Amino acid sequence: MVGAGIPPVGTPAGMRKINQRAVLDLLRRGGPATRPQVAKDTGLSKPTVSQALLALEAAGLARATGHTSTGTGRSAVLYEADPTAGYVLGVDIGREHLRVAVSDLGRTTVARRDARNTARSGSALVAAVGKLAAEIVAEAGLSAGDIVVRVLGSPGVADPAKRCFRHAPNLPGWGRAGLLDDLEAALGPDLMVENDANLTAVGEGESGAARGASVFGCITIGTGVGMGLMVDGRVFRGATGAAGEIGYLPYGRMRSADEPGEPPARGHLEEATAAQSVVRGARELGLGTAKSAREVFRLAREGDELAQRAVEAEADRLAYTVASVAAVIDPELIVLGGGVGTAADLLLEPIDRALRAFTPLVPTVVQGELGDDAVLAGAISVGLRAAEGLVFERRS
Repeated sequence: MVGAGIPPVGTPAGMRKINQRAVLDLLRRGGPATRPQVAKDTGLSKPTVSQALLALEAAGLARATGHTSTGTGRSAVLYEADPTAGYVLGVDIGREHLRVAVSDLGRTTVARRDARNTARSGSALVAAVGKLAAEIVAEAGLSAGDIVVRVLGSPGVADPAKRCFRHAPNLPGWGRAGLLDDLEAALGPDLMVENDANLTAVGEGESGAARGASVFGCITIGTGVGMGLMVDGRVFRGATGAAGEIGYLPYGRMRSADEPGEPPARGHLEEATAAQSVVRGARELGLGTAKSAREVFRLAREGDELAQRAVEAEADRLAYTVASVAAVIDPELIVLGGGVGTAADLLLEPIDRALRAFTPLVPTVVQGELGDDAVLAGAISVGLRAAEGLVFERRS
């Protein structure tokens, strides 16, 4: 069945629409071009390209952006996809932070705001996110109607039946039924929700440390632990969307045969590797002044022996994590992200050493390149893919 307002393929109107989309996609991917260049690269005739460009200009989807000179001195008009045809809102929600950005269709960030997450309930967090988003849209000089797609990244897995997030224990109230409806009411229609580690993987794959990698994982370590998996350019989600929830992997320190005491209780990997575990481990070693993982890493760089031992212990735990992932998906690359990932200069060498000591499956482990911007970068990328098609259908 043909959708309302969409001409059937094979009719003159349908062919014109296909040609317009081909020209627009070329301008979006290749940048400004002249009519002859567009005709050459699309294989369309020059008259067809001229008609398509006129229609795209009239719809506000393409625009003239200048002239170029040929070898004979004649100039030709350069056309580009109009980046102001629509905008995307990206939202990154964490236990300690809120980050919101607006991008045009040319991937230019037109407004950005970071704030601390001081909410202590799901309702308060929804209200804070909605207020921050409204402020940033207004700061960009836009209205809510200018935002074509909204993409929200959050810990946990979206539950489409209960309309909430599962597996997000660090965000109080995030598992309440109907939460996603409240978020959509606060942020606006066409809201897409995604796991934050998955968005980090998208961002690092498109413009970060994993560019060119076909199969890779992005492990994020901060208040919690998560992983985004990319296989052939697509997020791997598993049967229920929980692929990559490595924080639930069982983990417990093994006691040697000659070590006294009861066997240690086993817990989850998140308890052993998240940022607070670095602080806890440092204090157990006698570094009583440590208040944050960042401080432990700073002291380790300055040569503090106890801090260095705490970092080595964290590297061992992360090596276990990488080995577990490597045995299942055989990635060519593992990217370390999140707050703990910023200490990759301290962690990469001992992680590699530990890996080689207990497994033959040793993927390359690298530091993420996008830092705190990774989730937003992924959110904007996902939003732009959806927005490009929506803008074309609405305007053409």
